[in-house]
Amino acid sequence: MTPSDTRPARRTAETASTDGARYSEHVANLRHALEVAGDRLDPQVAAHARSVLAGADERLALGVDHTIVALAGGTGSGKSSTFNAISRLTFADVGVRRPTTARVTACAWSDDATPLLDWLEVDTERRISRGTELDGAEEESLAGLILLDLPDHDSIASAHREIVDRILPLVDLLIWVVDPQKYADEALHAGYLQSFVGAEASMIVVLNQIDTVAAAGRDALVADVSRLLREDGLVGVDVRAVSARTGEGIDELRETLREAVSRRSVAARRLADELDREGRRIAEEVPASVLEQVGPLVPGEVDRVAVAVGVQAVVDDVRASVRSGRTATRAPEFRSPQESAVRVIRSRWVSKVADGMKPAWAQSLDEAVPEQDAISAALLGALEAVPVDASPSARATSLRKAAWWVFGVAVVLAVAAILVVAGVVDVEAAFGAVAGAAAGAAVLVAVVLLIVGSRTRAAAADERAEKVKTAALDALRSTVETTLARPAQTVLDEHRTVRESALSVRDSGSAAAAGTGLAQR
Repeated sequence: MTPSDTRPARRTAETASTDGARYSEHVANLRHALEVAGDRLDPQVAAHARSVLAGADERLALGVDHTIVALAGGTGSGKSSTFNAISRLTFADVGVRRPTTARVTACAWSDDATPLLDWLEVDTERRISRGTELDGAEEESLAGLILLDLPDHDSIASAHREIVDRILPLVDLLIWVVDPQKYADEALHAGYLQSFVGAEASMIVVLNQIDTVAAAGRDALVADVSRLLREDGLVGVDVRAVSARTGEGIDELRETLREAVSRRSVAARRLADELDREGRRIAEEVPASVLEQVGPLVPGEVDRVAVAVGVQAVVDDVRASVRSGRTATRAPEFRSPQESAVRVIRSRWVSKVADGMKPAWAQSLDEAVPEQDAISAALLGALEAVPVDASPSARATSLRKAAWWVFGVAVVLAVAAILVVAGVVDVEAAFGAVAGAAAGAAVLVAVVLLIVGSRTRAAAADERAEKVKTAALDALRSTVETTLARPAQTVLDEHRTVRESALSVRDSGSAAAAGTGLAQR
């Protein structure tokens, strides 16, 4: 079986391109969340997110299909020898004089790593490439890997340590090389390793020069290194025993790197996790428990405003006036809303809508809702436009007039009948009987007309009252929506947009193994 048959499937250019497009969209969504939120986020959260986004922009511009692996360690640990063993080249500086490694050395299994190496500030003469057609399939399986040999961390030259401090947060996977003599050095643990707590999954500790240790004592030595790491707070760090001189453990180390680059790049996974983490931090500033729609609150608020301006009193006055059938000297009027009542209504509204919001968002909502004077003026203006018709019902008035006219006719007929019966008028007796019967019928008609008229007035009164009530409530509803609901809904929409944009960056492909990332140390 050939090496190409057993190696893991490499990421393709199309996969890398898809990753880049997806993360660019995630960055845009987070930036949109920050823009919409403005100064309503915690300043530290916003500042940190902007810093992460700036780094993400820079990394996306360089591509996320490269995996940066850095070899770090102290003087004499064999770090450069390990670099040469992994790259299978003699390129990194190996010597007796200390500090041995003074500048960053890079081996890139990539044809397009120049922008990234420029970004890492690796000198041109300190770069070498692998993975060409001459290297064969075994090196091709490491395509996308950039291996860095960093200056010794314990160098007496401050410039060397500054290079290490600058590059370490930028790498995706750290291989810390220690030797059997200095692995317990306090400067190493207190100065560097303890600072990587939380990034254990992105680290490998290599115990080099294992060939100098007796076979019987190797397991105990590895166990002691693990113990010291746990004491530093670095739990679960992978510890490897290798020998750069004899090659022991190097193939296994290369296989680990091969597996890393054959999967989704560490850079992509770490970027996904960083964006996810920032999205969650922003989302915490805009809790899901906050109200999303004010619509259900509007009817109740309209009812409260209606009480404040006396809608029911006007409705009752209109009903009574129309039912009486008399023309009122003055039409019923809505009273001006009391300042204290409007203040309470506004305060209660803001408090109810802002329930669960962070203080900055609650303040934004309070500022968005008009002040009580503006609300009062809007309510009064809306009510003044409501037609209040308390005039008598024309039909009921006509019926009443007809009833009295018929009743008058009945009286005339009744008088005529009485005069005939009394003999005052010399006419036939039959006429008196007819007149009396007609008078009775007229009275009956008049009574019916009066009853119908009364019922007509009552129906008209109810209809007019209902029209006034409907018109008044419509006017109040429109005003409540304009002065209370819409401004509040705008803030709620922004609140929801920030949360949705922040959480949209969640990436199911973000592996826990890259979850902490060295940049977060």
